[in-house]
Amino acid sequence: MAHSAIAPRILCIGIPVRDLTFRVEAVPERGSKANATHLAEICGGNALNAAIAMARLGGRVAFAGPMGDAQETSSGFILERMASEGIDVGRILRVRGAATPVSAIIIDASGERTLTIYRDPALWSVKLSDADELLACCQAVLVESRCGVFCIDLCTEARRRGIPVIVGVDRAMALTDDLLTAASHLLFASAQVQETAGITGDGEALKRLAKLTPAFLAATRGPHGTIWLNEAGRLEETPAFPVEAVDTLGAGDVFHGAFTLRLAEGGGLREALRFAAAAAALKCTRHGGGLAAPQRVEVEELLRSA
Repeated sequence: MAHSAIAPRILCIGIPVRDLTFRVEAVPERGSKANATHLAEICGGNALNAAIAMARLGGRVAFAGPMGDAQETSSGFILERMASEGIDVGRILRVRGAATPVSAIIIDASGERTLTIYRDPALWSVKLSDADELLACCQAVLVESRCGVFCIDLCTEARRRGIPVIVGVDRAMALTDDLLTAASHLLFASAQVQETAGITGDGEALKRLAKLTPAFLAATRGPHGTIWLNEAGRLEETPAFPVEAVDTLGAGDVFHGAFTLRLAEGGGLREALRFAAAAAALKCTRHGGGLAAPQRVEVEELLRSA
């Protein structure tokens, strides 16, 4: 697969999370308990998982967004991991007295995950750096959908400069959310696109949202592939790669990161969607959330063999 010799620079905006993951045979019933067969402490969060994926796939990644107080331990753990992945953390903002988010994640034998997360409300009070600094030499911006409150101005400026803004949506969005119209690409999960549009059926939900935004619209459906609207407003599907999934944690984020990177490299929509599907499939074959994101050579090998 041909791609530019100069790796694109991509800005990720989000809120990093410290994840505690527990593997169990089955999620315990309410009021009961279960013994875990494995415990892992990893870093996560939608944009951070995507950033790790892009860095491993060959992108130059900078990260902007809030973290907790410089004195608390979770932020130090995450920053050390980000640095080891080659992610530029110079634009992360520390919020005095705040806690970096922490999640407890239960992964059952099928690879599905159930989680609880705490996000300090103070983290949404941040002001991002100057747009000229953040967007300099930037080929794409990837944003968590929950971060619009502190990044909408930057996203609007990026679009004014012709820079794609890709929003990874992992929760329902309000139809008045400014990110719906500030984004150039909106990547939903199936449940979230239906809840956002207020209609059952991924295809119909995408068509309804297309009346509200000029952005490219797609919905990921795990092993059932991705459904999306082409330039003519017709539905198309990109199949998933069949794999034996052991851990789906972070798979959607890896998809978002791989899609963004391939788009920034100059790939077309169909190529970017297939590249993303391959990266997400490989992630699902191993434990570790976003830290299980594949290397470029693995993705290209899967694409050649499919």
